[in-house]
Amino acid sequence: MSSHHDHHHEPANYNRAFIVGFILNICLVGAEIVYGFMAHSLALLADAGHNLSDVLALFLAWGASRLSLRAPSVRFTYGWRRSSILVALLNGVFLLVATGGIAWEAIGRLQDPKPVEGGLVIGVALVAIVVNTATALMFMSGSKGDLNIRAAFWHMAGDALVSLGVVLAGVVILVTGWLWCDPVMSLVVVVVIVWGTWGLLRDAVILALDGVPVSVEPLAVRLFLSELPGVIEVHDLHIWGMSTTEIALTAHLVMPAGCPGDDFLYMVREELHHKFDIDHVTLQVEIGDACYPCVLAPDHVV
Repeated sequence: MSSHHDHHHEPANYNRAFIVGFILNICLVGAEIVYGFMAHSLALLADAGHNLSDVLALFLAWGASRLSLRAPSVRFTYGWRRSSILVALLNGVFLLVATGGIAWEAIGRLQDPKPVEGGLVIGVALVAIVVNTATALMFMSGSKGDLNIRAAFWHMAGDALVSLGVVLAGVVILVTGWLWCDPVMSLVVVVVIVWGTWGLLRDAVILALDGVPVSVEPLAVRLFLSELPGVIEVHDLHIWGMSTTEIALTAHLVMPAGCPGDDFLYMVREELHHKFDIDHVTLQVEIGDACYPCVLAPDHVV
């Protein structure tokens, strides 16, 4: 017997945030390319390439948020919900690769420090801080509940931190002449971004492997099901993320007296929703007849 919850967690509508962020960052990339050539600044041109990768990340995150809304079909019976998980994983990898490039360049500059370009570079970096911070703030409210939105948030927040590092290092170098400040500040920014990104990547890998979402305690769910009236055993329990915002559950409940009825299933799904935020519930009720044992009862069997 199956039970499908009525309050589906539709991904929040961030269309406006994605469109505004996309336009702002495309304009920023264009400005960095123009002023990079004007100032003969490889740093600005490199940052333009980095920001261009973030425009791609925004586009992927937006595409996944739209695909996850597609209705189920004969071939894709869950719709395209998992696209949001795949993109969150991909964007997490993008972030680590990007920060790895920054760290590599910073280590090279520690060995051979070079002066930061003049006030033009610092001015463009200030504009980049404003653009990336504004874009990140548009995604902040959804960064906790949706892994895909969190990936977009960290891309923008990471860029804002990189630009802030450029400004602070530039000011310190102009005042003190300490050329080592630029690469050291870059490494500090890398540590901050990796610290924020690591949890994103870990959660995305867990969801991609059909692991139990970190927001759910599986032992607590098993205990809840096992304490239901008439239930003497729970087996073949599976909990996984259908998308970055929806959690599904399947389980076998052994009830010697049989299923009490639809009201029982309704009560169970409501409790699972309110206690654990699990919305897509499928339950199989068995009476525990020894002549017809369930082959999926052992914990090691999938």
